Amino acid sequence: MSERLLMVESELDTLFLVSQLLNSTHDLRSKLKGILEILHKRSGLHFGMITLRDVDDDSMSICEIYGDGIDRSIRYQPGEGLVGAILDEGSTIVVERIADEPRFLSRLGVYNPDLPFIGSPLAIEQGEVVGILAAQPCNAKFLGERARFMEMVANLIAHSVNMLRVMERKQHELASERDYLKQTLVKNYRFENIIGHSEPMLKVFDIIRQVAKWHTTVLIRGESGTGKEVVASSIHFNSACANGPFLKLNCAALPDTLLESELFGHEKGAFSGAIGQRKGRFELADNGTLFLDEIGEISASFQAKLLRVLQEGEFERVGGVRTLKVNVRIIAATNRNLEQEVAEGNFREDLYYRLNVMPINMPPLRERIEDIPELAAFLLNRISKQQGGRALEIKESAIRILMKHDWPGNVRELENRLERAAIMSAEGIIDREVIASTGLESEIGISRNTYAVKHVDLHDENMDERERVIAALEQSGWVQAKAARLLDMTPRQIAYRIQTLNINVKQI
Repeated sequence: MSERLLMVESELDTLFLVSQLLNSTHDLRSKLKGILEILHKRSGLHFGMITLRDVDDDSMSICEIYGDGIDRSIRYQPGEGLVGAILDEGSTIVVERIADEPRFLSRLGVYNPDLPFIGSPLAIEQGEVVGILAAQPCNAKFLGERARFMEMVANLIAHSVNMLRVMERKQHELASERDYLKQTLVKNYRFENIIGHSEPMLKVFDIIRQVAKWHTTVLIRGESGTGKEVVASSIHFNSACANGPFLKLNCAALPDTLLESELFGHEKGAFSGAIGQRKGRFELADNGTLFLDEIGEISASFQAKLLRVLQEGEFERVGGVRTLKVNVRIIAATNRNLEQEVAEGNFREDLYYRLNVMPINMPPLRERIEDIPELAAFLLNRISKQQGGRALEIKESAIRILMKHDWPGNVRELENRLERAAIMSAEGIIDREVIASTGLESEIGISRNTYAVKHVDLHDENMDERERVIAALEQSGWVQAKAARLLDMTPRQIAYRIQTLNINVKQI
């Protein structure tokens, strides 16, 4: 077989090995070092060098070079020496004898001046040069073929380098976006962003500032809509585990079987539909915070499973046998009277004490009416953003109406009412008339027994469900069975509505 054919076979074999190495899971530097070793041992291309271009100043720094005791700190500027010329021209340069090339600077001091030198650019899309592959053949035979072979290797390397740089850029963008979102979250959940300067809220602030310092279990108590989740978020983002995950779960939203899988995870095949292994919230929240809302709704059987995790910090996935340990801060919330639930045997006493290490009692809005002007301004700003930055203004006459209401739905009800008012205000100005158009004045009259509800049409399409139920109760003297008949409901149905709509039942 001729020498040329032997060289071609060797080059094909080398290209295959180079492709395999570039497709491996090694890091880039290890890949480039391996490529130079392959070129040296299998293709007679010695002192192989790969430089990469600095994106900031266009200079070239040595990424890898085959050989020992070589100064790797050398940098090449555009136009400087042969390497700089390749960078400038963006094309392969072949030198038959280094000693005859005036551009060769011999800064590395390793190349044989009597042998050839080949340098090929690592070029990507639109001819952009990201680096250079250079080596010294062991003789001057077939330099044209050797140069084409070097170009093929350089193209493979350039593709891999470009892919890595694209990935690094995307990772940097994602990291920047993550940091921005994290900073935004921290900013949004600073203690100052919990609205209110009333005496009850100042007491809450004092407690959460202290609680945030320690890795202790917190139980946030209060009626629905009082801002329990906001307080939980503030505790997390102002604590030592702020850089860890913050996960939430509404315990009332899932049955026991799904709740167990959601919190503890499951193994593949643990139940019908478990097509793969899944981590639960406890596992995902490791070294962070897990917020368990509506904790008073979990069943007695699940209470025992939860107690074990709180006591020992360990659990098994559903269908699993391996015990997992986690370090998770628990913040729980409930609107139930847990002491009564314990007394009636509905809630485990040991779990109650495990959760109630540091209680925070959120005051209902009716007990901090003086916070309404500040809350209204804050909520309107949020509604404005939701409506595309629309200018919204609330008048003092509207604020006075808002401060007369009992707000059984608390801050959530206030936000809903303001959003409804914003929608109904064509000019974005919310005054007494706009507030009245939402039905609030009528509702205030109902709650204070100053409005003639007996004359209210229960089938009025402008009334929402809560208003309709209150009107029926007033009309029937707050006898639920009579009110149910007026609304074509069963006593059980109206009792459920009263509970879910947070209606305070009058004792007459």
